[in-house]
Amino acid sequence: MKAPYFWSAGLDPKSREAAPLTRALLSPLAALYTWGIRRKLAKATPARTSIPVICVGNLTTGGVGKTPIVQAIRHHIELKGIHASSLSRGYGGSEISPQKIYPTWHTADMCGDEPLLLSQTGESWIGKDRFAGVQLMAFYGTKVAIMDDGHQNPGIVKDLSFVVIDAAAPFGNGYVLPKGPLREPVEDGLARADAVILMGDGDVPQRVQQSGLPVLRARIVPSGPAPSGPLVAFAGIGRPQKFFESLKDHGGDISEAVGYPDHHDYSPKELGFLHKLAKSHGARLITTSKDYVRIHPDDRGGILQFPVTAEFDDIRQLDALLNPLLYPDNS
Repeated sequence: MKAPYFWSAGLDPKSREAAPLTRALLSPLAALYTWGIRRKLAKATPARTSIPVICVGNLTTGGVGKTPIVQAIRHHIELKGIHASSLSRGYGGSEISPQKIYPTWHTADMCGDEPLLLSQTGESWIGKDRFAGVQLMAFYGTKVAIMDDGHQNPGIVKDLSFVVIDAAAPFGNGYVLPKGPLREPVEDGLARADAVILMGDGDVPQRVQQSGLPVLRARIVPSGPAPSGPLVAFAGIGRPQKFFESLKDHGGDISEAVGYPDHHDYSPKELGFLHKLAKSHGARLITTSKDYVRIHPDDRGGILQFPVTAEFDDIRQLDALLNPLLYPDNS
């Protein structure tokens, strides 16, 4: 397991790139991975579900803001009076059968952190078999399914596919796994997309411009101001430093910040360490909502969360893509 790092000490894992020799040694594995994903996608025959499917995916590993985007799109469709539900694979959870997630009963160990987080603001489902999941959702009244991740999953037909890209770090070092963070070559992924959602500030990447895809701008914004007083922040997400920077930018007085690997499962020993660290600074602990739901309810005492939402710069661009799918008789 990767060790935590202290952001305030200037250790940013994003900046620790593999040496040229290491990248060269990984090149054959990256080529094999690329061949494998292309073969899987080429051989697949996606199944058509009984309701429309919107996919919110990405091209890289790590956090780019997909889950808040899913939440925002689901909420936007719900405001139109259309029953929309999210569907996640349930990464890290023990449950594999398609099922609806109930925040008062399910835990992150059962269903994964992202679907549990999504269940707190709307209808959330999990299903390793995406086709079976969507069909069950439709049986129980869902009219539009929004997949959280799954751009590289060829099991079902996607009626609308968004690729979410971090404007500050679009494609990492530009290499495919394990040589870099890409899940597939950029051009391959963009060729199957209907639009790009560019998160945060930054120029539109050249390869996105060349694709000719519509580009929607969105950003992650806090649901409220940062708590007052000194804080010790911790996070186990794709890029913990993004959370620390956002907390600081919105008034958080960060005494110390500790980053962990994505989807990190906090042990009692680690939580004890964090509480002692906060006490040494006369501070309170704070984390992301995604981390918060991963912590057992009995262990959440004395830990604050800093909720965020995704906002689109121009909601009319989103409607221009959604409405033909939501109102096919009007198109």
